[in-house]
Amino acid sequence: MSRPSLEMADLVRSAGRNFIERNRSWLNRLHLKVLTAIERCRTAALGGHLDECVRCGHRVISFNSCRNRHCPKCQANARDRWLAARQRELLPTRYVHVVFTLPHELAPLALQNKQVVYDLLFRISAETLLELARDPQHLGADIGFFSVLHSWNQKLQHHPHIHCVVPAGGLSPDRTHWIPSQQKFFLPVDVLAEVFRGKFTEALKEAFAHNQLGFHGSMKPLGRPKVFAQLLRQTFRNKWVVYSKRPFGGAEHALRYLGCYTHRVAISNRRLVSFADDQVTFRWRDSAHHNEQRLMTLHVNEFLQRFLLHVLPPGFVRIRHFGFLSTRKRSTLLPLCFRLLHALAVVPEAAATSAGNRSQPRVAWLCPQCHGPMLILERWTASQLRFRSPPNLHSTAA
Repeated sequence: MSRPSLEMADLVRSAGRNFIERNRSWLNRLHLKVLTAIERCRTAALGGHLDECVRCGHRVISFNSCRNRHCPKCQANARDRWLAARQRELLPTRYVHVVFTLPHELAPLALQNKQVVYDLLFRISAETLLELARDPQHLGADIGFFSVLHSWNQKLQHHPHIHCVVPAGGLSPDRTHWIPSQQKFFLPVDVLAEVFRGKFTEALKEAFAHNQLGFHGSMKPLGRPKVFAQLLRQTFRNKWVVYSKRPFGGAEHALRYLGCYTHRVAISNRRLVSFADDQVTFRWRDSAHHNEQRLMTLHVNEFLQRFLLHVLPPGFVRIRHFGFLSTRKRSTLLPLCFRLLHALAVVPEAAATSAGNRSQPRVAWLCPQCHGPMLILERWTASQLRFRSPPNLHSTAA
């Protein structure tokens, strides 16, 4: 796949310093770290390595990636590694996609309390799914799934929601058989929304009572108990949005589908269209009009502000597993699911690799000339690359 003509790194290199000077009042160390990582990603500033093709001998110097999870350039490799690790866990059954959305009235609260509110979003959405799935009136089974946090919409505005990808069925309470869901129905979304709303509201009340929430700037009045209670009453009166797509195909379809949600950042480089006169134009999908592709133009400062809204707290885990896919239960319950579905688990390549093969040089990528494997011959630090670079023409002329 060819490299996009415009990347986030180009915007940061061009307008980043001016943006930082204008917005020092609210930018923190984490914001600056993200911008610096994107700017330096795959440049000599991070060092590099010499790669050689084992077939034709073609040599290339490759620069290192920043590996920051907010960098659009680094997420493709991280996604591929994650999907390869998850491939052996995909069950031979239909899968369901359920989305839990936080009401827009609570979005500012989430923005100032990301760690607390996003944790609650994960926990309460998982509890809601597990509770209703166990109910004999609905599915009557113990389910397993993974959840992914997204905090943006197509216009890069703050829009916290959780994507849950769930096998369409679960284990019977006595663990003797697999209970499939109906062909075109999983769980009632209206009931999911009501339970989710009730549980989340109670969890917010508890967090407020234990002084776990912070209120800054224009939100300071919410720190008063009566004002906070009024906000919760207002949001509770409205219907909360829980969306469930129709069950889609089996494991292979699910695997392709997962790649769209697991490691996506606020915007990919391929959605960027142009950058001229401090104006950034990008594509967005209009779900209100049959997902029609549209263009939006923002000043680069507004664009970077929206991008940084979605920087996560340090160490925050944005992909989590629940039910029989949770870390504690996966090793025992997942093989049982395969047996009950009369299927064999996929053996990961890493497990089949012998100790002798592990000692072989790691293939970096494929040769652009003959598509043979490229092997890393030598690694260089940023300072070593600087010494290997040709002299600066301006300094030489001077």
